[in-house]
This record gives sequence, C-alpha cells and structure tokens, in this order.
Amino acid sequence: MTILNYILLVAIFCITPAGVIWLCRKVTILGKLGPIMVLYAVGMIFGNLPFLPEQITTIQDLLPNIMIPLAIPMMLFGCSFSRKEAGLQVKIVISGFFSVCTAVTIGYLLFGHHLDQGAQVGSIITGMYTGGTLNAAALQTIFRINSETFVLINSYDIIISFVYFVFLFSIGINLFRKLYKQHSHEISQADQEEIAQQVEQTKQNPYKKLLSRKGFGQMIRILGVTLLVVGVSAGVALLFPEEWFMVVFILLLTTLGVVCSFIRPVKKLDASYDIGMYLIYIFSMVIASMADFSRLDLAAGSYQLAFMLVAVFISLFIHAVICRIMKVDADSMIISSVAFINSPPFVPMASAAMGNKKTLVTGLGAGIVGYAIGNHLGVLMEKLLSIL
Repeated sequence: MTILNYILLVAIFCITPAGVIWLCRKVTILGKLGPIMVLYAVGMIFGNLPFLPEQITTIQDLLPNIMIPLAIPMMLFGCSFSRKEAGLQVKIVISGFFSVCTAVTIGYLLFGHHLDQGAQVGSIITGMYTGGTLNAAALQTIFRINSETFVLINSYDIIISFVYFVFLFSIGINLFRKLYKQHSHEISQADQEEIAQQVEQTKQNPYKKLLSRKGFGQMIRILGVTLLVVGVSAGVALLFPEEWFMVVFILLLTTLGVVCSFIRPVKKLDASYDIGMYLIYIFSMVIASMADFSRLDLAAGSYQLAFMLVAVFISLFIHAVICRIMKVDADSMIISSVAFINSPPFVPMASAAMGNKKTLVTGLGAGIVGYAIGNHLGVLMEKLLSIL
C-alpha cells in the first residue's frame, strides 16, 4: 500500500498540470490567471486535504529536487544572450540587496522587535529574500531558531509568495512596464517579434508536437543533453564542501545551459523550453502544497506575518525605484526581484509569465549571487538588528 501511495501522489502532481493547461485554454478566466497561478491554488488546497497519506512529505521533498535541475538547463537551451548582462547584473544585485536589507530593517523596527528572537528572525528573512530557503535553513542552524518558528516562517512565506505572484502576474508586470516606459535597455524589434511569438504560442498547445514520432525523438535528445549537464554539474559540485553544493550545482547548471545554447544542434531542439516549463508547473503545485494552513496562527503570528509582508513589498518598491534611477529595464527589475524574493527556481515561471525568456539568465544570475552571499548578509543583519 505504501508503494501505491507514492505512485499515486507522484501521478497526481505530474498529471494535474496537464489538466490545468487544458482548462486554461478552455476557460477564459483561468486562461487570464495562467497555469502557474491556478496550480498554486490547486496545490494549496490539495496539500491541506485531511486524508492525505504521510508519504506526501517525502514526495514534496523529492520532486522539487528533480524538477528544477532538469528544468533550468532545458529552458536555457533555446535562449539568446547578450554581452551587456555583466553590467546589468551588478546594478540589480546592488539594488536588490540594499532593498531587502532596508525593508527588513524597517519591518524589524515596526514589528520584528516584538518577536522572541526578532533579530534572528530578521536574519533568516534577509537570507530567504536575497537567496532562498537554502540560506534560511543555514541561518536557522547558525542562530538555532526553534523549529516551530522556522516552520511558521516557511508557511507564511508560501502564502506571501502567492500574494506577491498574484500582484505581479495580474497587474504588476504591465504596471512596471508602463511606469518604466522601457527607459533604457530598449527591447529591439527582433526581440519584440520573438516575445510576441512566445505570447502567441502560449495560446496554442505546445505539447501536441511531442506526441508525434518526431516530437518524441526530440524529447529523448533533450533529456539526454539535460542529464549530461546535470551529471557534470553534480559531479563537480560534489568536490566542494556540502554547504556549497547547491550554489555550485545551480551555477554550473546555468553556465552549462548557456554554453549549450551556443551549440547549434542543441539550440534547434525547440521543444526544450516547453518541456522545462511543464516541469516548472509540477514544481509550482508541489511547492504550493507545502503550505500548512493548520500551522498559520494569524493571531499569535501577526507580528511575524507583518514583518515578512513589509520585507517583501517594501523591498519590491525600493528595488523598483533604484532600478529606475539606474536605468534598468522593467523586465530585468521584475525578474531580479523574483530571484531575490523567491529564489532562482521561480525565475523560469516569471520569465514565462512575462513572455520574455531573455530574462532567464538575468534572473538566474541574480539569484545565484543571492545564494552565494545570502548567508553572510543574514549574519551581518542579525548583528545590526540586535543593536537597534
């Protein structure tokens, strides 16, 4: 029965996105929300059903660790890249880190100082919103935050992330594009045509072609190249200390994915982006299913919730202002905010929502820097907040 539970849960997580994609093409309101937002809602409801078997926690830990390493290189294979990325990365990293640290400080002065271990909670939030859960877990170990508080932080984070994505995907992207007026880093005519083509393709079913013999053959080739990239990346990452494994692993996945995009036979595998996107859909549902409503004591945790809300939305506002001043384009600002607030695994879904896959490298690059520096920044913030 245990094995059947595992098989059933994996099947639900892997097949549900196909059904959601179909519904989004048939139901107008769902189509406007998009598969990612619908899967977030479905995942949150599914994860809180009372009769789920205990094996779901194992699946929730396992599937994201499989989906993301496969999805990142797949979604990079067909991308085109510019040499201007280096200067852009410096700007958005400076802006992103400053924005998060400032917002966390404001949140601490308003709400965080009411919390037990408030400075340490601020440290974890800083690491989480410049790097990711990896950094938050490391900082929790450093400062020995009690497990109940840490679980609550993660549960709130999923809910807040959902609200954050609803804002971005519903009005935020268009709002920032209008406010920025693409002041600099203008999208070229060729890029506009490619983006328009991507948006048009989202109205069609990109997975039909995979059902043909030719499509199946391409899928096998894509999987083969991807597994090679994953294998090499993991092999090299294992040579580093355990705490550096994820940083090195994702860095190599991204680097090799970019390298492969310059290899003509790989670049011609035009189904790679769509396959990678489907893996992101699975990831979205799994992550959302981790939100445990039973642990969300809104009365007792109101200060913590408010602290985290300030950290996310004030940092987004500050980041938007600074990037506008530094003449960073709207899409790069948005994708870097997603990378910092939600970590690199969420970058592909934001890129897809914007209909601009050229932002993938920008977002992943910013997120990787966050992974690398998030722990150090979190420790420094704890020292700062402790004296306020």
